[in-house]
Amino acid sequence: MNDDRSVAVTRLWDAHLGTPFPGRLRSVDVAGVTMVLLDADVAGCVTTWLDNGGTLDERRWDTLATCELHLERVLPELSGAEAAYFQRLHDMAVLVLESPPTA
Repeated sequence: MNDDRSVAVTRLWDAHLGTPFPGRLRSVDVAGVTMVLLDADVAGCVTTWLDNGGTLDERRWDTLATCELHLERVLPELSGAEAAYFQRLHDMAVLVLESPPTA
């Protein structure tokens, strides 16, 4: 695992854990994306990557790549704390996806 990448993802993840999910987005789709599921999918992939020493199986890598595309679609529709919350997810996804799917 790239130590710099791991440290960056860990810092972002720790910040993410301390931030509540934006309440307005609990029951809405943005740009056709269910926000709660987007959050859960990215979280699952990021925690797996961290727990596995910087590796993801191909299925999770593909899931995270799809999430990155969804994040790029929804971010322009968000503002304020909502945008910050999902930007952090995007930042983590990008960092993790820079690692090849090796598991």
